[in-house]
Amino acid sequence: MRVALHTRLKEGTEEAYEQAHREVPTELVEAIRAAGAKDWTIWRSGLDLFHVIDCDDYGDLLFALEKLPVNVTWQARMAGYLDVVHDYSSEGAAAGLPVVWQLP
Repeated sequence: MRVALHTRLKEGTEEAYEQAHREVPTELVEAIRAAGAKDWTIWRSGLDLFHVIDCDDYGDLLFALEKLPVNVTWQARMAGYLDVVHDYSSEGAAAGLPVVWQLP
């Protein structure tokens, strides 16, 4: 399944956010894969961030990562950069952007 998400940076944090993503902990990357993610790409346009996640089941992915210490630490770091954060709660599974059109 593919899920698209929108988050938003706080003004002035663009470079720090991008630098942080050049240093994603290996343990976190391994945990994301173990939780069922096949791919996770983030694009930035100004302060807007667009994520596309290809995973087995997005709800299961969130459940596996929500309380995992390496992810909790990472999300606390990201919260310093973000006005709109990625929701890892059970309600977050419904936070994906709706599909408007897909190439047939």
